[in-house]
Amino acid sequence: MQRYFLPNDQFQEQSVIVTQDDAHHISRVMRMNEGSQFIACNEQGQAALCKIENISANEVKASIIEWISEEKELPVHVTIVNGLPKGDKLELIIQKGTELGAYKFIPFIAARSVVKWDDKKSQKKLDRWNKIAKEAAEQSHRTIVPAVEAPISFKKLVEISGDYTHKVVAYEERAKQGETSHLHAVLSALKPGNSVLVVVGPEGGLTEQEVEVLEENEFTISGFGPRILRAETAPLYALSAISYQTELMR
Repeated sequence: MQRYFLPNDQFQEQSVIVTQDDAHHISRVMRMNEGSQFIACNEQGQAALCKIENISANEVKASIIEWISEEKELPVHVTIVNGLPKGDKLELIIQKGTELGAYKFIPFIAARSVVKWDDKKSQKKLDRWNKIAKEAAEQSHRTIVPAVEAPISFKKLVEISGDYTHKVVAYEERAKQGETSHLHAVLSALKPGNSVLVVVGPEGGLTEQEVEVLEENEFTISGFGPRILRAETAPLYALSAISYQTELMR
């Protein structure tokens, strides 16, 4: 069943009003009619089964049939921090990472990031990233839309890391050395309600200096398996491992 994430002000006591792009999607893309049903999620992650009462190209009015109890989110909050990659790789990370349960995405300007962040175009790109997250959350039946933030500096990354209960870094040199236990140790220690910060470098990887600084700030430096993963693959590997550990193993 089609799902939409709506601002709280579009919810009334027993009804919802859908506007703008979502209303167009309902009427023109999905071609729903009066009596059709969909699921609407508010900003608190609550989901309601709704039935359309009145429909037009610009606005859809629907009654709330019932509120649904769902368990779709990871029991831990995972923030993916990627060194700003080239091309549309970050879009892939956001789309697939949302499907896998990420809570937030934060790009950062790494020493080896080739892409230069253009402040003049920043809002347009940020809007696109958040739209990708919203569409992926709808497709995968999430109850929340992951936040996508503007790129931050490496210094800022270190500053915000203190807010997390677990911090892990993907470092290919550790994988080359055959290290296999560090990620397992982090995963084994996870408890519901914990927060996890996963740091992945850009295409050229993290520098030794960056890794040293992160290690000094209590990050767990880890190889993600015996193979060397691309910048866009490593965060998806981490999310899959966290899902297995916290959802399938419980």
